[in-house]
Amino acid sequence: MPSTSSPRATQPTASPAAERTSTLAATPPMGWNSFDCYDLMVTEEDVIGNAEYMARHLKKHGYEYIVVDMAWYDPLSAPWGRSNAPYEIDAYGRLLPCPVKFPSAAGGAGFKPLADRIHALGLKFGIHIMRGISRQAVNARLPILGTSYNAADVANKANTCVWWEGSWGVDPSHPAAAAWYASNVRLFAEWGVDFIKADDMSCPYWPKEVELLRQAIDGCGREMVLSLSPGEAPVAEAAHLKKHANMWRISGDFWDNWPQLYKMFDLLHAWEGHSGPGHWPDADMLPLGYIRIRRSPALPPHHTHFTPDEQRTLMTLWCIARSPLMFGGDMRVLDPGTFALITHPEVLHMLRTSSRARQVMREGYRIAWTARAENGGTYLALFNTSPQGTPELGIEETHVGIALASIDLTGNVQVRDVWARADLGTTSGFLNAHIPAHGARLFLLTPTA
Repeated sequence: MPSTSSPRATQPTASPAAERTSTLAATPPMGWNSFDCYDLMVTEEDVIGNAEYMARHLKKHGYEYIVVDMAWYDPLSAPWGRSNAPYEIDAYGRLLPCPVKFPSAAGGAGFKPLADRIHALGLKFGIHIMRGISRQAVNARLPILGTSYNAADVANKANTCVWWEGSWGVDPSHPAAAAWYASNVRLFAEWGVDFIKADDMSCPYWPKEVELLRQAIDGCGREMVLSLSPGEAPVAEAAHLKKHANMWRISGDFWDNWPQLYKMFDLLHAWEGHSGPGHWPDADMLPLGYIRIRRSPALPPHHTHFTPDEQRTLMTLWCIARSPLMFGGDMRVLDPGTFALITHPEVLHMLRTSSRARQVMREGYRIAWTARAENGGTYLALFNTSPQGTPELGIEETHVGIALASIDLTGNVQVRDVWARADLGTTSGFLNAHIPAHGARLFLLTPTA
């Protein structure tokens, strides 16, 4: 057991937000997260297999983060978040990857061997953490590195996650609270972590613990993207979120069903104007391809339940609103259609380079969004959210149109169908598109000389 008599660590100083936004997550982060596939049961073999696929096929399209989601420290993984979980833990109460799942972590190596392997592929490595401190560390009264306090001193047992019983919150006013977060993040930096997904941080929102984690990252000597989960994050905290986080969830866990996708129109609309270099409202992972490989027997593995039209709606909305893209399916069995969907060069160019995204029309089931293109043109996304199977509403297809003057376009404009990669000629006054139910069309409109 290490000594507990060392002096308290000093609280690191946060770097200015402007400096942080200029160097990290300048465009919406893109990568893969293990949760939609493997829930609490991801293994090293899964991670390496998906990373190797990304390096070969997706890296050139901008995907670069490989993120290991929750319970990497739990050898049992079930039931969810039980309070007596026998986690892998070090002498200072910090969680360690379980060698049962991650054999390269044996002997105290932590995630460094896996991170090194990910980095050798030209990719970046991320992990999931829970807010606060494990109950196991608290019950054992393990010391907090660099302080004369122990885990029980820092824990706030009145501040808990409602869906995960494995940890307590931290009292941010305690003198050792900053040292607790700093000691964890320094360990992550030693492993080579590039991305932290911090859970139970934003719904409800815990601003003081967010600040402690931000300070720990800024003081660790290594750049790391900070992603906060789950949502819905409060729009009233937008200024605080933009100052301290690089991305934050605006929704609860997003799965492959139309009602959740339909709701995302409202959620993204509420966050208009808050996207920018270094700070991105996050509409959650993409539950596309083959998902739920290891979950409850009641939820068998399956290819996404989204129809092809709904998948295009999802990608169009995420990309015009500039949400991070974290793919959720098993990349090793990625089908050609899904691959083409998530790697479309012109759609991803819009994600990376557009600005001023906003909803400009919502009339019944007709929805339109625009964004400014880097060449001075205008991206226009038209959506048909009408119910399927309702003939009186034009069940399978309908027309969605918009007056171009309403989006500040006058005179003739060149029209390009972005998904089809086809120039459609010029038009003026009004643009009308034939769109299937639950479908979308995406255009680039460029004024003629």
